[in-house]
Amino acid sequence: MSNIQGVRTVLITGGTDGLGRAAALLFAERGYRVFAAGRSPEKRAQLDAIAREKKLPLETVELNICDDESARNAVSLVLSQAGAIDVLVNNAGIGYMGTIEDLQMEAALPSMRERKRGRILMMSSVAGLVTVPAQGAYSSSKHALEGLTNALRLEMFPFGIEVILIEPGYIATGMQQAAAELTSAYAEKFKTSPYAKLYARFAASAKNARAKSKTTPEDCARVMLRAIEAPRPKPRYGVTPLATIVKWGKRLLSDRAVDALVCRRLGIKRGEV
Repeated sequence: MSNIQGVRTVLITGGTDGLGRAAALLFAERGYRVFAAGRSPEKRAQLDAIAREKKLPLETVELNICDDESARNAVSLVLSQAGAIDVLVNNAGIGYMGTIEDLQMEAALPSMRERKRGRILMMSSVAGLVTVPAQGAYSSSKHALEGLTNALRLEMFPFGIEVILIEPGYIATGMQQAAAELTSAYAEKFKTSPYAKLYARFAASAKNARAKSKTTPEDCARVMLRAIEAPRPKPRYGVTPLATIVKWGKRLLSDRAVDALVCRRLGIKRGEV
């Protein structure tokens, strides 16, 4: 059980797959009451079955983060059953973020503010610290999330609510398959694009990095648990050795030096297309 008084109920968006699922299971095993929210009925059913088999205090909730009404209904359901949300893990997506109460957490924040305690974990990425070519859209969303979280951390400070960034590096999850499906419509265009060599090099580099990574979703979940249970949590927690390298690289190296390292890794040379 947590060493933070009153931290007992956890709502995890994107909690039925990947990092969110690993966190949901770990937190429930530690005695937290967990509501794992997700859109897929199949994944919710699978997680519910595991919870019943292991007799865990975990249940799933239907939630489509792109639908405001769905989000309000999910939060209302959790509040009606648990009475309060002590920890919100914002894991499911980047579009559903916003002072930030007025946008994406409209339903969850008021109850946390009234109780003047709680924790919010925002799932970012090393892509929110450094950007590589072919990852502009994803990386820009994570940079935006970093800025949004920095604002939210200060907005919540007077109310006693801790807001914490979690920054994983390469971890093999279902996200890679989802990304492939989302970009499948562009597959043929990528092959004939002026950036075809870049796409191929990036894909090979990312595949190699994931293959070498020994960090699992369960490892990330343990870092998230530390962030929840720390008496004085840090504003951000890196996950994987890559996260540590990127963090210090951004602090110690110039932008030109970082660009040079990225170009070398991907074999990018001026004038060579």
